[in-house]
Amino acid sequence: MSNKTVIDVDNPEWTDADFGRAKPTSQLPSDIATFFPKTRGRQKTPTKVALSIRLSPEVVEHYKATGPGWQARIDEVLKKAAGLDQA
Repeated sequence: MSNKTVIDVDNPEWTDADFGRAKPTSQLPSDIATFFPKTRGRQKTPTKVALSIRLSPEVVEHYKATGPGWQARIDEVLKKAAGLDQA
């Protein structure tokens, strides 16, 4: 096996100048922007704290099976259990 680096001339590595010229998808022509997935973007005012938590596989499977928004539903249940749902 060779340690030789393969350079893809059709897809070169970006330089600092390339990143400097880059534009957000919102500024691209619509026919080009359609090739980029829609993303939610950064929250204007974060309302929740990002953290890592370990849950049993059964709990995760149960909530994931309920579809999109499953993490928010876990948050609602935890609020009730903590007595914080009377806001």
